Amino acid sequence: MRKLKRLTLGALLAFLLVSCQSYKKVPYLQDTAFVNDTEQSVRQTGVKVMPKDLLTIAVSCSTPELAAPFNLANSGTASGTEGKTVGQGIESTALQQYLVDNQGNINFPVLGEIHVGGLTKLEIENLIVDKLKVYLKEAPLVTVRIVNYRISVLGEVTKPGSFVVSNEKINLLEALAMAGDLTIYGMRDNVKLIRTGQDNKQEIITMDLNKAETVLSPYYQLQQNDIIYVTPNKTKAKNSDVGTSTGLWFSGISILVSLATLLAVSYTHLTLPTIA
Repeated sequence: MRKLKRLTLGALLAFLLVSCQSYKKVPYLQDTAFVNDTEQSVRQTGVKVMPKDLLTIAVSCSTPELAAPFNLANSGTASGTEGKTVGQGIESTALQQYLVDNQGNINFPVLGEIHVGGLTKLEIENLIVDKLKVYLKEAPLVTVRIVNYRISVLGEVTKPGSFVVSNEKINLLEALAMAGDLTIYGMRDNVKLIRTGQDNKQEIITMDLNKAETVLSPYYQLQQNDIIYVTPNKTKAKNSDVGTSTGLWFSGISILVSLATLLAVSYTHLTLPTIA
């Protein structure tokens, strides 16, 4: 009887330990005290423009007629070399879109080719303002927007897909929230971030959502075209294997049953006496 009690108690303790271990893998951002006690430097580097980005560039000043040659209406192309000129007050959605080529350049009206690859929006705005000093007596207002700023979330999330980020700023948790958060099969400590750099090289970073220090990572703030992949846990992998194996077993059994039926029918025809 005592042995039975000991075995029962041991099994209960083991169950509690496993439950505690499982729980630790569920909550996000554990040990927040570490983050609060860590001295953090404010990083405001801004989003850097990369090849294949689509930009809208609006130039405005107190005299709309002077700014008109530098604003092209959207003609349905992304070359930025053709279109009707427009004046001050046009919305960015109606402006011509400029496709950044593989060398990081765009072709801007009047100014010609401008290198924008690797620059932030603020740096591009200041660059264009400086170039426009030759053509305008007053300093114009230049506004640059990235039209195709999007991120993709795949794997064990509720609503996987690609999402357009209109404000051009998003972090890892916000992206997961847009995808409906992780499913119960998603591994919180094994979230992959796939990023393409300025040199078109792929980089894969593993993020651990259980650790609060993740918010201090330079990869916590996402960039355009980032891909997030949530790895499935062992339970999902086992269920997938069981489903595949079960399907194969049923297929095999069905084939064997069909063959057995054909053989039985053939044998019956061979053994039946022929009626003259």
